[in-house]
Amino acid sequence: MCCCCCEDCECRPLGFLLGLPFAFLALLISLVGILVWIVGLALTCICPCCLCVTLIVEFALMLIKAPFLVMEWFTSKIPC
Repeated sequence: MCCCCCEDCECRPLGFLLGLPFAFLALLISLVGILVWIVGLALTCICPCCLCVTLIVEFALMLIKAPFLVMEWFTSKIPC
């Protein structure tokens, strides 16, 4: 059982609630990342030797993971 007074508590509802609007913005950014990822994969299939397309695809994957990273960051910064 998790309580808010212990040191090793991972349950932080206030951090979660404060992070929701920013996670929504990150979700919109991740939708752009999905489009970039699809276009990048198509370009990688056409020309697999192009390194810049691979870097763009890796950047798009980070954009897709943005909502999760934002929520983890907010819940780690807000103590309770």
